[in-house]
Amino acid sequence: MSDLLLAAILIVVILVIAYYVIKNLSVLVVNAVLGLICLFILNTLNVMQWVGKPDLGYSLATILIAGIGGLPGVFVLILLNLFGITV
Repeated sequence: MSDLLLAAILIVVILVIAYYVIKNLSVLVVNAVLGLICLFILNTLNVMQWVGKPDLGYSLATILIAGIGGLPGVFVLILLNLFGITV
């Protein structure tokens, strides 16, 4: 009987952990997609040229920063570009 109770508790704990991981993972995926879309729009509309700077481009580093960092990562890329630091 105690083995069955232990197994039931273990299954509930695993399900709760999986729920929180999937919930947080979906937020990260949405943020990454929004960051990549924002990077694409910035480069397509040549927004950085409006302030006299070159576009951000599509190097491996910029895509990784926009993908992992999401929208805050794109804003960091914009600030770095404005200060003259290229990634």
